[in-house]
Amino acid sequence: MSVPELYTFLLDFDSTLVGAESLEVMAEVCLPEGAEGARRRARIAELTRAGMEGQIDFGAGLRERLALLDLRREQLPAIVERLRQAISPSFRANRAFLAEHAARIHVLSAGFVELIVPVIEALGLHAGNVHANRLRFDDDGRLQGCDEANPLACAGGKAALLRTLELPAPRVLVGDGWSDLEAAEAGAVERFYAYTEHVRRAPVLARAPRQAASFDEVLFDLGLRGAHSYPKSKLKVLLLENIHPSAVEAFAAAGYSVETVAGALDEDALTARIGEIAILGLRSKTRLNARVLAHARRLLAVGAFCIGTNQIDLAAARGRGIAVFNAPYSNTRSVVELALAEIILLLRGLPEKLRQMDRGVWDKSVGPAREVRGKTLGIVGYGNIGMQLSVLAEAAGMRVLYVDLAERLALGTARRMPSLRALLTECDAVSVHVDGRPENHNLFGAAEFAAMPRGSVFLNLARGHVVDLDALKAALDSGHLRGAALDVFPEEPARNGDAFMHPLRENPRLLLTPHIGGSTLEAQADIGRYVGQRLIDYLDTGSTEGAVNVPALRLPPQARAHRLVHLHANQPGVLARINEALSAHGANILGQYLKTDSEVGYVITDVDRDYSPDLLDAIRAVPHTLRFRMLY
Repeated sequence: MSVPELYTFLLDFDSTLVGAESLEVMAEVCLPEGAEGARRRARIAELTRAGMEGQIDFGAGLRERLALLDLRREQLPAIVERLRQAISPSFRANRAFLAEHAARIHVLSAGFVELIVPVIEALGLHAGNVHANRLRFDDDGRLQGCDEANPLACAGGKAALLRTLELPAPRVLVGDGWSDLEAAEAGAVERFYAYTEHVRRAPVLARAPRQAASFDEVLFDLGLRGAHSYPKSKLKVLLLENIHPSAVEAFAAAGYSVETVAGALDEDALTARIGEIAILGLRSKTRLNARVLAHARRLLAVGAFCIGTNQIDLAAARGRGIAVFNAPYSNTRSVVELALAEIILLLRGLPEKLRQMDRGVWDKSVGPAREVRGKTLGIVGYGNIGMQLSVLAEAAGMRVLYVDLAERLALGTARRMPSLRALLTECDAVSVHVDGRPENHNLFGAAEFAAMPRGSVFLNLARGHVVDLDALKAALDSGHLRGAALDVFPEEPARNGDAFMHPLRENPRLLLTPHIGGSTLEAQADIGRYVGQRLIDYLDTGSTEGAVNVPALRLPPQARAHRLVHLHANQPGVLARINEALSAHGANILGQYLKTDSEVGYVITDVDRDYSPDLLDAIRAVPHTLRFRMLY
């Protein structure tokens, strides 16, 4: 049965079809700057809120708001343009649905026809289905008020007007305000959704039988097909550990429901929360192990808003069809700048000078303080961080040597060394930038420190387990090392403010920082945007570009197709079974993409919209399926 035979939609305008209140936009356009203009705008906003929450007589509030304006007719186009820019994302996304079924979609608003009609026409809706107030202007084009004979200019106006319109039932009212709730409670409609995409009005929500954070959510609840196969607003995103607001903004702009938690969650707390979460964002302190993942019945993807993924059981996530994304490059520059700064501080002997000043001791002697210019830096691990450090160190006048397990093209005049020992013997400073693989455990011990020249300095901004701390202490105590800097540790406190215990904490030649190599505002913002967008792309399009535990597949945009997303154990015959199901159920394949690794396979199939409803169950039943989704 088609939509016109099913429902008549009644859509509110302000804070529903658009994410703004028309009278407040009118005030922004027509009222002057300065104290008086600000006072009037604030009063209009106050009256709007009170009216929308049922705290004042609506008609009286409307008259007072209009009287506070100083509007001229020629200012209407500017107001309309602002309202067009504020069209709600979920309605904009469903323009095709609105246009197709415009005959049974009405706009019911206490706003103004002169503003509403040119805005809703951009959504394909009909001007003749707009029921709203009309503005009155004098002969000079100055606003005089509105047509007060219109029921919508009075309290209870929507309910009164609906009784006269005699629109076909069942009628579905979508709105955010008190007048919408009044119409529903008066029996003027069969179904009411308190709309929360832009504002949550507590008095309305307390009495409304249903809520919807997007138009997709309304359509989904009614069993209708909107722009998205599942309402984004019903997919919960949980971001832990003070992830940057740029990620929150990205998810919210894309229509997802986001919750943030300042710190990490321990295993029990995370186990209790994860069952209803679709997307989990974390940093380095939260441990996502197999036990927790066993309770993740709705989890689609995990974002590590950092470089490392050691805190996540990648195999367990992959076995449950959960993709994991990280940010391998976004904080590279921040780590490099800290490393270079610490090299300069250590070669100048500043850790000791700073401690002396803290004790009130004035020591202006030069001692062994040295410039970095002309000195040799050894970089252990010539990946993205090591390469950028190489460039900056050369710009500061240093000679750069490096060692790496992989073949890496040298930047500038940097020179690859045949072995770690060969590098160590020539360096005034050594900086470690290796990954967390087990082979790197205690990569630096007594033998390595002994190989470094006397008076050299050492830095570890990579992983805490890379260094034998007893060996480092001995090298510092003996004076063989001039100084050292550590940003990472084998055991780190779980939360800010927790006690930090370390055997070298009091060493005057040691520079300790609390794992802040990548912690700059710029890096955290970049990480938030990068990982957030990778997760959104995965949810919206199935793209796994940037994933670390499933095959990476970059996909073309969907073009009027349904996209079938299938992640499976890499076993022979799975693709054949999928295609057999597609053929048996009459699906026309528009495009198909496959990527596998040794463990899993990832198949994306774009199909025409016309196919048997049983197709989806047939694909879910294919042996070795880990996760199946449909996107449209």
